[in-house]
Formats: sequence, C-alpha cells, structure tokens
Amino acid sequence: MSSRGKASPQAHKKPPKSSLPATSVREFRVLLKEALTNATTDDGRVIGSSKWGVYAFYDYDGEPIYVGQTKEGLATRVRRHLTNQRTDAVAMRILDTFEVAEVELWPLWDLTAMSKRDAQTALDAAEYAAYLKAIDESRFKAILNEKIPPASPAVELPQSYKFPLIGDGTRAERGHPDIRIARRAETIARLAAVAHERGEVSIGLRRVLVIQAVRLAYLAAVRLAFAEGRPAPAPDAISVDGLIGSVLYESDDEPDPDAD
Repeated sequence: MSSRGKASPQAHKKPPKSSLPATSVREFRVLLKEALTNATTDDGRVIGSSKWGVYAFYDYDGEPIYVGQTKEGLATRVRRHLTNQRTDAVAMRILDTFEVAEVELWPLWDLTAMSKRDAQTALDAAEYAAYLKAIDESRFKAILNEKIPPASPAVELPQSYKFPLIGDGTRAERGHPDIRIARRAETIARLAAVAHERGEVSIGLRRVLVIQAVRLAYLAAVRLAFAEGRPAPAPDAISVDGLIGSVLYESDDEPDPDAD
C-alpha cells in the first residue's frame, strides 16, 4: 500500500497595509507627507501644522485647478482631500486627485491670535486673494471650485510654499496626453452622472462641468495639433467667459451697479 504525503501549506505573512497601494500611490503619499508634516519654515515651524491656512492644487501643466481654506489645520484638510477623499469636492467628482501634481500652502500663523470672527474674515480674504491669483494664472481664467469664495477686500498673501506630489516616473506615465484625455473624459462622465442622479445640484457644480469640458477640449485639441505637426491652439480659442460668465463672484452675489 502506497502512502500519500500531505503537503504542508506555505506560511503566508499578512503584508502591511502601506505596501498594498500601487507604486505611484505610495510615491504620492510619501511626497504629500514630506510637504505636510516634514517641511518647515526658516524659523523651524512645520508648515502643515498651521491651524489656519489656504491651499491650492495644480495639475501636470502647472495649471491651478482648485483653491480652498481651512481652520482645522492645513495638513488635516489637504490630506482629507488627497488621501481619505472625504471632502465634497472629491466625493462629488469635482476634483480628481489623479490630476493633482503640486500643492501650494499659505500658513496663516497670525490668525491664531485673533477672535474667531476676525480670523474668519481674514481667512476669507486670504482665500479670495489666492483664488484671484489662480484665476489670473490659469490659461482658461477659471478653476474647478464649485463655490466661488466670497468677494473680499484685497489683501497681500503671506509667503507660500509649493511642493511636488509626483515623481519623474509618475509624470512620464500619467502625464502622457492620451492618458490625461481619457482620465479627464472619465471625470466629466462621473460628474455628469452626479448631476443626473441627484437631479438638484448646485449652479457651481454645473459650472465646473463646463470648465472641465473646456479643459478636455483644449487638451484633445493640443494633442490633435501635435499629431498633425502644427502649432497648438491658443487657450482662448474657447471663451470660458462667454460660456459661463464671470467667475469672480457667484451670480447671487453680483455687485449692485448703483453701489459705490
């Protein structure tokens, strides 16, 4: 009678959760941690530790795409956007974290000494200043904020700190025009599905849908021009202002023409 041996199961050690994400995701999180918890000012303060602050995200072309404010901590708020993805902008498919290649931070240290009311007023003004800066730097003169910050008196922003969130390898892979076009089309489809499924959505969400469509059309047109061996079209070939109107204030907050 022949005996049959029973193979012993191979031991398998549960891998750490940090090793499970794709390489590009792990790289993104390492660079994000460097920006939010390791980077310091000249006097040694951790930039991301500022309770009050303003931040901006930029895409692979250095195009500003989103501006926000926080009073819960710069590191906490930005991390919620880009890793936990538990913010309205991400949940509603307005902001695609795949597009974020850089982050700029404005820590507002002085606001901690103010009353909450004065600090909020100063925070709103700083966010609006950063928003106007992003609009001015944008080739389309529009970014992806669902809610335009309340118009505030002009203020001078403090020193900002800008950090890359992708490495050369990720930029070479994800930055390919065909990949970006496909991803942006997918983002638009998801955003349109949100509008369809919810039915009643904000005017701002519908405005962002138009802006994303313009960004997609321009990216596809540049790719076409490259394939045909001709110069890229001008960004103002599509009039964003003609499509959506002013992006300097919400339509409900339009200035009174008779006011001073």
